[in-house]
Amino acid sequence: MSKAPQTNIRVLRERVKDKHGAFLDAQSKEVNFVWNFCNELSSKHTERTGQFMSSYTMDKYTAGATKEGLNIPASTVQAISAEYCTRRKQFKKCRLAWRKSGGSKRSLGWIPFKKDAIVYRNGQIFFQKKPIGIFKSYDLQDKVVKCGSFSQDARGRWYVNLTVEVQIATVNTSTKTVGIDLGLKTTAVTSDGDQMVSRRYRELEGKLAMSQRANKAKLSKTISAKIKNRRNNDQHQFSRLLANEYGAIFVGNVSSSKLIKTKMAKSVHDAGWSQFKTMLEYKCHEAGVVFLEVNESNTTQTCSSCGEKPPSRPKGIAGLGIREWACDCCGVIHDRDINASKNILRIGLDTLAVGASQLNQGRFE
Repeated sequence: MSKAPQTNIRVLRERVKDKHGAFLDAQSKEVNFVWNFCNELSSKHTERTGQFMSSYTMDKYTAGATKEGLNIPASTVQAISAEYCTRRKQFKKCRLAWRKSGGSKRSLGWIPFKKDAIVYRNGQIFFQKKPIGIFKSYDLQDKVVKCGSFSQDARGRWYVNLTVEVQIATVNTSTKTVGIDLGLKTTAVTSDGDQMVSRRYRELEGKLAMSQRANKAKLSKTISAKIKNRRNNDQHQFSRLLANEYGAIFVGNVSSSKLIKTKMAKSVHDAGWSQFKTMLEYKCHEAGVVFLEVNESNTTQTCSSCGEKPPSRPKGIAGLGIREWACDCCGVIHDRDINASKNILRIGLDTLAVGASQLNQGRFE
């Protein structure tokens, strides 16, 4: 008896042709109106009752809005209230930011929809019975769309984001394991010595600064988009190589949210650790690869050969410039980042062993 094919949920992003920008701009203004209504309604309800209003209750107040002249589908109105309640719970605030439809601080366009609001046919997406052309990079003909949204970037370009169920073609059966140390100068270093050097902002920092000083807003946005695209490409390619080659991947739990409050904030943003870990995690999930974040405390200072913390080890901020050091205890010469990634690998394997031992113990009790 053959096994059912494995599937996974993915978000496919396609570029919308520019000629549909005016239509989507108008739709996004309607979305902003509904969002702001939900924002005001929810905040007043919380002031009176001391409780958050649910999206179910909010839908009762927005019911019939499309019959009164609102030019977005009723399912989109419901999706807006559901998203609002989700973000309100996430940020634990009675009132969220107001969505602005004009001015220099205009909110980027966003139009959520449910699966029954769109139809894909002959390379076009039909929304509000209007065909919207896209630059197709995925085969969407046989995909079942669960939900999605239209979104706008800083340059005014529109994209459609489709949440679909895709079939996993192959599952990784490799027994190789690897540890990954995340850093600033070198974004990621593996215990096998592979590196991802992605200082994309630093490459174009000078050009970006010149365009900003010259008040060339369009050029500045173009350069910023180029930085972002190059960084995304680096991270996609490196994470794919790792997910294809290894059966278990362990990453240090370095916190970018803490470091962005320091003088290293610019380099932390340029490294993009959080995005890289997210990419790596979902690709590992698709390929059947073990992905685990482990505590990286003292991994830089501990010798990966003998497990000691010798006096010669790099310490604190003053030791950040030390890229290579020799262990006083065993004499092994270490590359700072590779040594840390080897320690992360050891911690990850120990964590898996402890977990497997506890699982087996529970089975036989």
